[in-house]
Amino acid sequence: MEVAWQPPVPPPPSAGRRSNLFEAAATYVAACAEEDHETSAEAARWVSPEALCFGVNELACRAVIALAREHDQTPQRVARTLLGLPAA
Repeated sequence: MEVAWQPPVPPPPSAGRRSNLFEAAATYVAACAEEDHETSAEAARWVSPEALCFGVNELACRAVIALAREHDQTPQRVARTLLGLPAA
């Protein structure tokens, strides 16, 4: 009887992987942007949901500030534009 090949199960965070919330957030957001559901799900397991939320929020703030500076606009205007909202 032949056993079907199965992909390896990723180890839990405590098995040699440091749980860095910013690394998890960066990987999670980049994977979501690329519609890579497997990688986003893996990154979401690296830290608690609360830590991931904090990391994603920090990444969003830094990205909006960087884009605002790059385009000489306010962070509010950049955020609203990214979300497709009308100017306030």
